Amino acid sequence: MTINWQITRAGVWRSRKTSLRAVQRFDDVQLKDLLGVDRQKDELVRNTEQFLRGEPARNALLWGSRGTGKSSLVKALLNEYADTGLRVIEIDKDDLADLQDIVDDISSLPQRFIIFCDDLSFEADETLYKHLKSVLEGSIELPPENVLIYATSNRRHLVAEQKADNQGVDIVDGELHYGDTVEEKLSLADRFGLWLSFYPNTTGMYLDIVDYLFSDFDGDRKKLHRAAKQFAMTRASKSGRTARQFRAHWQGRN
Repeated sequence: MTINWQITRAGVWRSRKTSLRAVQRFDDVQLKDLLGVDRQKDELVRNTEQFLRGEPARNALLWGSRGTGKSSLVKALLNEYADTGLRVIEIDKDDLADLQDIVDDISSLPQRFIIFCDDLSFEADETLYKHLKSVLEGSIELPPENVLIYATSNRRHLVAEQKADNQGVDIVDGELHYGDTVEEKLSLADRFGLWLSFYPNTTGMYLDIVDYLFSDFDGDRKKLHRAAKQFAMTRASKSGRTARQFRAHWQGRN
């Protein structure tokens, strides 16, 4: 199926059909809905606006704690800038061997594309990341000007690191020199020009998100907060995702 990118905002790569499927149902999250990540939001918005204006922009790696808004930030960018030509293509880690073909197919189009790789990480024995490296940098052909990679991960360096990897690290003239194994693993994350780190919320920040989600709540706020904190304890997380899950839990019971 050929996608009409004039009217389609996003597509998902389906490797079994070797084609893109147009996204029909969208998360309506907006940039204003993402609390506690103002610095990360401002950086990625600035980078994306530069990209849309045809100015130099950087591939971005959003890494850190689970449920802190990394994926939601990319979705919110699409909602904010789709009308000015931004498009998003999501590809799964297991399909990265197809990435170069996807990029080739969109490189001459007038729209600006973000290739979105969500929850990206690799085990030590995986090699699919090499396909991503060649698109980011490292090929004889420069990446097209209308394509950027935005990836999210819980790992800063993306590839699993083993204790044995550090055995090849030496100190020469006071400077740290990594062994070949470590250099290979670091080289993938280094190709992302923009690193944005996301950290766990404090209790106060978690309750701020709860209050935002319950902005029309006219009951006992202290009772609501107690229930929200108890729910967070059962999840061992005070993330925005937990706050949204608590809202669904509360509404289901009340």
